[in-house]
Amino acid sequence: MKVILLEDVEKLGARGEVVTVKNGFGRNYLIPKGLAQLATPSALKHAQELLKQAARRLAEEKDGALEVARQLEKEEILIPVSVGEENRIFGTITNQQIAVALAKRGFSIDRRKIALDTDIRLTGVYTASVKLHPEVTGQVKVRVESNAEAEPAS
Repeated sequence: MKVILLEDVEKLGARGEVVTVKNGFGRNYLIPKGLAQLATPSALKHAQELLKQAARRLAEEKDGALEVARQLEKEEILIPVSVGEENRIFGTITNQQIAVALAKRGFSIDRRKIALDTDIRLTGVYTASVKLHPEVTGQVKVRVESNAEAEPAS
């Protein structure tokens, strides 16, 4: 039996693929659970149109992600922190702090898409990776500096 997958099915295929399965598996599991539909000629045409639309949408999203990546390359965000001896900061800089700093600059990026290569425990300039699209990753410079208010008066 040929079916069109409506969802990704592990060890079987991805959404939109036409696969051949045993009759019982298709009728008793895939179709009732809404994971697939019978591959009729009209359903195949509809599935092909949906795949074309999805590919077009993915290409547009990729173009937008590339533009955001170019803008991020130009940015350097500043994160002021309290420091102790030898320019060690209290705690570490998190991806949440970077996401907040980017939001202040007009970038709406989820904190889970920001990755730091190393833990930031000292003042300085670091690079954070931002996953904007499955095929596009941007880089943003993060400058960690001491608060003027946090330094003890001598």
